[in-house]
Amino acid sequence: MESKRVVLISGMSGAGKSSAMRILEDLGYYCIDNFPVRLVAMLVHNVEVSTDPRYRYMALSTSAQDFPEFLAQLNKSSINPEVLFLDASDAVLLHRYKSTRRTHPLLVSNLCSTLEEAIAVERQMFQHQNMERFTIIDTTFISATELKQRLETWYSPNREPGFSISFESFGYKNGVPMDADLMIDVRFLPNPYWVPELRALTGLDEPVIRWVMEKEETKTFLQKLQDFTDYAFEQYVAEGKNHLTVAIGCTGGQHRSVVITDWMYEHYRPMYRCYLSHRDVPGKENRHE
Repeated sequence: MESKRVVLISGMSGAGKSSAMRILEDLGYYCIDNFPVRLVAMLVHNVEVSTDPRYRYMALSTSAQDFPEFLAQLNKSSINPEVLFLDASDAVLLHRYKSTRRTHPLLVSNLCSTLEEAIAVERQMFQHQNMERFTIIDTTFISATELKQRLETWYSPNREPGFSISFESFGYKNGVPMDADLMIDVRFLPNPYWVPELRALTGLDEPVIRWVMEKEETKTFLQKLQDFTDYAFEQYVAEGKNHLTVAIGCTGGQHRSVVITDWMYEHYRPMYRCYLSHRDVPGKENRHE
């Protein structure tokens, strides 16, 4: 029997579920939004037994209220769904709703009386979910174009699911990426920012790379980091996780974190499917294998 790929999309309202569905639809997925939760068992059965080519690649989007039942029904089946969870900071969600003048679903259903309360209650609805196997995207800092690039890379029909790793550099002063599975702080390493001739450069420039990598602190750290990540990545694969996000941060996200993130990407891309991004570097370079 031909295998089927089903992506279950959920997360915080306003974090980009509708955008994700449009992107997957453009990729050729048969997309169903807000399917009645009481009919989920019937839908699951049809997907399992149907030879309809539309069911080869499917994307289902559901709310926080219906997500547990959707996931339970899919997990009881032979479908083995991939869960994409979209999130964003509360401040960004508030801004998006106020700027678009849309109404939050929990306000529409009279479960909450204010937008702030609706966001808080919806977040509580997900707090008991075990998200270790979910692919989580925090859309707080990323553009619509970057979201499209990520989903096209991860869910393209000609790329079958498998373990992959995103390596992302960031600056703590600009906020931490909320979708990170592993967050590595490299602010203890010597800082090229205090070298006048390096300050205006970034970790993508050879003089900065050479300066950071030649430090004994960096050499010792990378040996210890590699021992940890070698073991951790193997265990994530064994546990069945599909995607892992490793965020590496320094103060401004311009120098140390960029150098270390590039090193991690180059080191692991022969072993795993890897993606690279530098969140806080102007004209940043994103790469994937």
